[in-house]
Amino acid sequence: MSVFSFLKNVGAKILGSSDTTPATPDELKKELAKHQLDAEGIEVQVDGDKVTVTGPAASTEQAEKIVLALGNTMGVSSVENKLDVAQPAAEARMYTVKSGDTLWKIAEEMYGKGNGAKYNVIFEANTPMLSHPDKIYPGQVLRIPELG
Repeated sequence: MSVFSFLKNVGAKILGSSDTTPATPDELKKELAKHQLDAEGIEVQVDGDKVTVTGPAASTEQAEKIVLALGNTMGVSSVENKLDVAQPAAEARMYTVKSGDTLWKIAEEMYGKGNGAKYNVIFEANTPMLSHPDKIYPGQVLRIPELG
C-alpha cells in the first residue's frame, strides 16, 4: 500500500472534474475502462482531492497503470493504492514530466546518457494512457520501468 502524489490542476478532464474537484468514482472507473484497464472488482473512493483504490490487480504493472490512470486526471492530488496484486514484482520508478521534457530526454535522465533511444521502453510502460510518444504534458506522472 502506498500513496502517489499528482498535480491536481493538470491531467485528463473527465465528466464532473475540475482543477479543484475530482470526478465521481463511477466516472473515474469509466476512465479505467477507456484505457482498457481491467476494473473488475475495483472500488474507487473519492474523499476531497484524494482517491483510494482497492480490489484485485493481476500484476504490479497493472496496479501502477490503474493508479496513474486515476491520478493523471483533473482534481486528483493523490491516489492511495490498496490494490491486492496477484503477481507482485518490483515497482517501477515514477517521474513527473517537467516543461520541455520529451520521452527521449526522460530516458537519458532516468537510464543514463546515451540511452535516449530507450524512450520506447517508457512509452510502452505507459500505454494505453499514452497514445503517442510526443503526447506528454508537464505535471503528468509516468512509469519508468527498469531496463530488462
